[in-house]
Amino acid sequence: MGKTMAPVDYAGQTVLITGASAGIGAEFARQLAGRGSDLVLVARRAERLDALAAELRGAHGVAVSTLPMDLARAGVGQELLRALDARDVEVTSVVNNAGFANHGPFHEQELPRLMSEVALDVSSVVEISHAFLPRLRQRGDGFLLNVASMAAYQANPTMAVYGAAKAFVLSLTEAIWYEARGTGLRVLALSPGATRTEFFDVAGDSADGGSRRMPVDAVVATALAGLDRRTPPPTVIAGRSNRFAARASRLLGRRRTTELIGAMMTRATAAR
Repeated sequence: MGKTMAPVDYAGQTVLITGASAGIGAEFARQLAGRGSDLVLVARRAERLDALAAELRGAHGVAVSTLPMDLARAGVGQELLRALDARDVEVTSVVNNAGFANHGPFHEQELPRLMSEVALDVSSVVEISHAFLPRLRQRGDGFLLNVASMAAYQANPTMAVYGAAKAFVLSLTEAIWYEARGTGLRVLALSPGATRTEFFDVAGDSADGGSRRMPVDAVVATALAGLDRRTPPPTVIAGRSNRFAARASRLLGRRRTTELIGAMMTRATAAR
């Protein structure tokens, strides 16, 4: 049984959100602004960030800073920290959401694209978490939320690097969750399945494996409900069917689960 924690004072938070220009990141911004949080929005597309910032300032009266930045660069965690210190912005919580996927057989993918995927989906999460954690732990009233995926729970033929990257994020976050116990900092991994976002504009429509895509507001609401629990778990899975699938994969074993996922992804690709 975990230690009971005080509720999150969202109105007292300044939340850094990566990948905030669209999809899950933009929805986190909207729901957190609705709870009174100030925000720092980070992504590559400056015009998208500025439009969202203006929307949220007007709708909720919160302070919103924007930082257009390529998060796949080495040293991004300290770069963000220095940029915000220069603006005198104190981040109290972090949502590591930025990521993308390559879709297709591993050996057919271009190596630079795969390495960019690793840099964004893995390295940026490590660097940003490591840069901000000391301050978050010291303050002790915010949260670190890393977006993993249902792809973290088994191997993913045709999305091999993405599945491996999200397994890394899940494992990393659960370890940090344990290390943060007693500090007041909440640490949570969110594992969504297929979600109605622009993710599939890059990965391709068949990357959902033919599964139903959840609405993005429900995915983010699941994460915030996890943070609001008196004894927050290390991980929440969005969607009842996804929670069932995660349990089933443990029962079936890794070989059988990999065979099933591989067949599902192959069928979806052939169908489209």
